[in-house]
Amino acid sequence: MEDFYFKIRNNRLLNLFVMLLRLLIGFAFIPSGYKKLINHRFTSLGTDTQIGFFFEGLYQSGSYWQFLGFVQIFAALLLMTQRFATVGNMLFFGIISNICIITFSMHFSGTVVITSLLVMSSLFLMFWDFHKIKYLFQKDNFSIQNLNYDLKSYHKIWIYMGFILFLLSLLISACNLSVLGNRIAMAFLCVIVLYCIIYTSIK
Repeated sequence: MEDFYFKIRNNRLLNLFVMLLRLLIGFAFIPSGYKKLINHRFTSLGTDTQIGFFFEGLYQSGSYWQFLGFVQIFAALLLMTQRFATVGNMLFFGIISNICIITFSMHFSGTVVITSLLVMSSLFLMFWDFHKIKYLFQKDNFSIQNLNYDLKSYHKIWIYMGFILFLLSLLISACNLSVLGNRIAMAFLCVIVLYCIIYTSIK
């Protein structure tokens, strides 16, 4: 079992995929988290609808609403900086699994698919970091010395880039850009990520 796990874990392309996945799901949390943090409503639906009534109740809670936003942004930061991604994903899993249950119980339409995919992505990242998480439950000879290839250890550029992307994403949310402005900003972020992929591939 360990040999199979480390064979997967030492794959270069999978390492790249995991780092991009961390950036993606971290980025997904920032816009909604930022709205909560600055105490803005999450939806324009009225209280005459079930969903609108639910979110209005959360919004009226005040500090709790802002706390939810802070936790979402904090989880995104941990994920996107790579170094603390394991802790970030554990925090992310608690949040996204709760959101997923809400979307199912309140019969959200397309949101159910998105939240389910995010839960599955988080579970995949749990498996990816199994060699770290396992020690929370059991100590044995599951040695990490067999891990020969781990991109986040070899390329600090991903750590720095994740932190920069986090700040830029937060800035984009704060600026409330137009549709065109958001597309330009997203294209700029994609260029940064592409540069890091090319840099990592040729090193």
